Amino acid sequence: MNPIFLIGGAVLVLILLIVGLVVSISSERSVVEDRLGRFLEDEQTEEAQREASRSIVTEWVNRRVASSSAGDRVARELARADLKLKVAEYYALVFISTVALAFIAWLIQSHWASVIIGGVIGFFVPRFYVKRQQAVRLQKFNDQLGDMLNLMVNGLRAGYSTMQAMEAVSRELPSPISDEFHRVVQEMQIGITMEKALENLLRRIPSDDLDFVITAINVQREVGGNLSEILDTISFTIRERVRIKGEIRVMTANVRTSGAVLSLIPVGLGLALWFISPEYIGSFFDPNPVLPQPLCGIIAVAVIIGMIIAGYFVMMKIADIEV
Repeated sequence: MNPIFLIGGAVLVLILLIVGLVVSISSERSVVEDRLGRFLEDEQTEEAQREASRSIVTEWVNRRVASSSAGDRVARELARADLKLKVAEYYALVFISTVALAFIAWLIQSHWASVIIGGVIGFFVPRFYVKRQQAVRLQKFNDQLGDMLNLMVNGLRAGYSTMQAMEAVSRELPSPISDEFHRVVQEMQIGITMEKALENLLRRIPSDDLDFVITAINVQREVGGNLSEILDTISFTIRERVRIKGEIRVMTANVRTSGAVLSLIPVGLGLALWFISPEYIGSFFDPNPVLPQPLCGIIAVAVIIGMIIAGYFVMMKIADIEV
């Protein structure tokens, strides 16, 4: 076996071990310290976050990126995906993924284009994973929202306050809805208003159904009324929406799958051909008597990519049915 492959594999394993060690150490932070420090402007929370044990490199990077608009956006995305990573750790993961895949691509095909292809894929892999985790978590939360409302309605009718009903939700229901309402209860216990705590919940869980529920709770707190009856009516509406959305997902699964597969086949085939036979793909950019080298190939590739993207979004638009 080529010793370059052995060295490359050893380096990659070492990098993954270092990343795993960093993530394991950082995951020991409490949920309150990790989440409150991301979204709240409470000075005591920020002080507790600064005093938490962390590596020198992570602390140095966090001071420079966490307070920026990009750092705040990344922190919000990580919280929505329920990934217990700091902003600096996420940036480090992106860097390691980019370098590792670029190196692997170079080992497979020693060409500068292979390094670029591997680096681009490695750069976007963590972001795709975060987006995927967000979508899965949001779907689970929406599916549990009807049960949450039923539990809150029963608690309110039994004489619970709104906060006690939310605390019952955090104890009785499974994750992720229990984790989020546990966070809401903790925020209210340290003095944050219910409106602010629910607003923070909506920032972490961008759900239209949840927005409907929070609006109803805030309106009831201002003008009064029977909250249990209001939530009972909303619960029926949300359950019907969840049922209809489930039926739509089943009926449009074929379209969505076809759009994804048909879009990925030419991309995957092109990458496979490049790493197997770069001379074959390189002939795409050979001199042409009509257009100067390599303009003809570049135009063709641009048209292909544009048609793939357009076809994918058209098929996804067909499957996107509003309820």
